[in-house]
Amino acid sequence: MGYLAEYTVHCDSLPLVDVSARVPEATLTVQVGQPNQGGPPPFAVTIRGPDLDEAEAALDASPFVAETVRLAADADARRYRIVPAPTMEEQLGPAISDVERLRGLAATQAVLEHVEVVRDGWRQRRRCADRAAFENYWSFWREEHSVTIHRLVESPECETGTPATDALSDRQREALLTAFELGYFEVPRGATLADVAAKLGISAASASERLRRAQRTLIAGSLDAPGAGAQADLIKRHTV
Repeated sequence: MGYLAEYTVHCDSLPLVDVSARVPEATLTVQVGQPNQGGPPPFAVTIRGPDLDEAEAALDASPFVAETVRLAADADARRYRIVPAPTMEEQLGPAISDVERLRGLAATQAVLEHVEVVRDGWRQRRRCADRAAFENYWSFWREEHSVTIHRLVESPECETGTPATDALSDRQREALLTAFELGYFEVPRGATLADVAAKLGISAASASERLRRAQRTLIAGSLDAPGAGAQADLIKRHTV
């Protein structure tokens, strides 16, 4: 039985935390690539927020970053490929008492699916082969710094299929989480569509469209609705 874990590691020495601290209105998400010819693996970084120029300047100024290449940009987001200056061990070494144990975590049976950089660490979503695999991470970070667990659930879809949430685009997931955190889905509502749009740094019309597409994606992938199976397959191939 697999496990899906969502948690925040509170450690300001993690990569790019300095960028998030400098531009707290920005949302930074990270994907770590494969090792680069034996050196530190490149990072794919997406930045969203109201002041993308300031966020990009903070990214360029980070001691963690050796090279930055902008890959894509639109009105509310930019995507980069960065090459780190230090390895993760070099970056975290001064803040970690047991570097050998940190190195050993790479062999744990788990896959890091999503990272959001926050002002005091990394919020992560990790899919683990079993609970013991997750507890390797949890116990390490609890002892070294601190960790907050947001969700830990059995995840049979790890073995038998793809969860509906995997069909969501990064923007759809961000819109849903932002609306949820602001209270948009509460009864009565704790936030307006304009509040959600302002938090995302986009127009109300764009926020409405993004939320509707996200909800349609979840319904098509989760409910036994007419045509849901075919629609879910289409969504997985053409996520908006």
